[in-house]
Amino acid sequence: MDYKCPGQDKRNIKVEILTCSDCGEKVELFSDEIKAHCPRCKGLVCRSRLPSCVEWCKAARQCIGEEKWKELNNKENPLPKRS
Repeated sequence: MDYKCPGQDKRNIKVEILTCSDCGEKVELFSDEIKAHCPRCKGLVCRSRLPSCVEWCKAARQCIGEEKWKELNNKENPLPKRS
């Protein structure tokens, strides 16, 4: 039996609105994307950091386990950012 992450179901994707730094246009960026082109000026709009499925996926807790999920979602003691 093949294992497939339940978070890969496209119905779990969320939308975030970012602002183009070149022209101020609002740009939709989906939770599985790291960049998009502005529809007005065609400039590149990027997230400040890469998205993690642990942050947005409803199945993350089930997928990675309760202990790891709590560790990664600890807002008081966030994991160090990678360089």
